Amino acid sequence: MQKSVSASSLAEVVDRILEKGIVIDAFVRVALVGIELLALEARVVIASVETWLKYAEAVGLTVHHHHERVPLTA
Repeated sequence: MQKSVSASSLAEVVDRILEKGIVIDAFVRVALVGIELLALEARVVIASVETWLKYAEAVGLTVHHHHERVPLTA
């Protein structure tokens, strides 16, 4: 007996991912004879804007720096 994935269950999975969020953090280093040739670091975040803002605010990522605007003169 096979169970097919319905559209409603797929929508539920996507909704849950956007509600909770997913972070994929990867670091890759390629070295040859002790010499680092390549280093890659990547962080992928999948979340709704509301979820991202809630957690970003909790860790201080939404602090806005106020820059005084200097008028341009000709």
